Amino acid sequence: MIASAPLKKQIKTMKNLQLFSIIIAVLTLMASCKEKHKEGNPIGQPDIIPVKIAPVSTLGVPDQITATGLVSTEDEAKYAFKIGGVISRIFVQEGQFFKQGQLLATLNSTEISAGLAQSSLGVEKAQRDYSRALNLYKDSVYTLEQLQNTKTALDVAKKAKEAIAFNERYSKIYAASDGFVSKKIANEGEVIAEGMPVLLTNSTEQRNSYSLKVGVTDREWALIKSGQTAKVTLDGYAGQSFDATVFRKSQAADRELGSFQIELKLQLNGVKPAVGMFGKAEIATHQDESVMVIPYGSLVEADGNKGFVFTTIGTTRVKRVPVTILKFDNENVYLKDKLEGIDQIVVSNSAYLNEQSIIKIIK
Repeated sequence: MIASAPLKKQIKTMKNLQLFSIIIAVLTLMASCKEKHKEGNPIGQPDIIPVKIAPVSTLGVPDQITATGLVSTEDEAKYAFKIGGVISRIFVQEGQFFKQGQLLATLNSTEISAGLAQSSLGVEKAQRDYSRALNLYKDSVYTLEQLQNTKTALDVAKKAKEAIAFNERYSKIYAASDGFVSKKIANEGEVIAEGMPVLLTNSTEQRNSYSLKVGVTDREWALIKSGQTAKVTLDGYAGQSFDATVFRKSQAADRELGSFQIELKLQLNGVKPAVGMFGKAEIATHQDESVMVIPYGSLVEADGNKGFVFTTIGTTRVKRVPVTILKFDNENVYLKDKLEGIDQIVVSNSAYLNEQSIIKIIK
């Protein structure tokens, strides 16, 4: 059925009225939201940030230096043969303890014994030559020069025998002190050159021979003195703390690590840790310092030993103050310099503040 022209006009007018009503409703809603925004937070005004404040405190803190390192012993040795040869026997294994004077390793003695026998024969011949020359000299057959030459030959033969006998004694390795084998470098049957290490050992001759070697910075090295006490914890003995004493300071920095080495003598009370075990030491330098303490959460923009805190100006504004950091712990920051004229700082929401912020102090 085809609608008449008046009916089409009426339908079009109704659609226009509906569209107009929708536009009016949208504009009314936008105006209402805009009015509410103006009432809650006027345009151009910064947000009010709630903060908490706390007083700055001064605390006497004992200065301690924390360092880490590896367990060692006071004396380390590299046992080797004085002469080269074929290794005949090695009587100890890695980790095995030994006593002073115990035989640790030997070379094959065939060549050495032959050399010693040859030198003995040479001495016997030189002795016979000298005896014969002495008798001929008494009979005026040999001159004094000939007698002296045979005497010199005898002395040279004796010294040569002494040298070979000395080398023969050092074809065996004996323990110079009580200790244990930390590493076995060579094995039986190998041909080894003179002076090449066969065993790496650590001495335990003294009761407190274990030590902890730690690396420290330049400033820490200057503060540490021989005889200062320390507390040491070892990863292999969780929950135990050992007393220690500083007994040696290196006079040159480690070229590879760039740090200075400090050796702490450990008092282990019968415990025998493995060489190379990781340990942590807290060295007391006995230099108490009076420092300002602030909560960790109040520090912003920390970079190295520099940072900033905010202090209040009146009840609605803040000011950023630079600080120099001495050290940290789990909860507090210790400042190197005092905050002159400042008795309280912001301890919450510091990360959202700047010097244009408006604050509201809450408890």
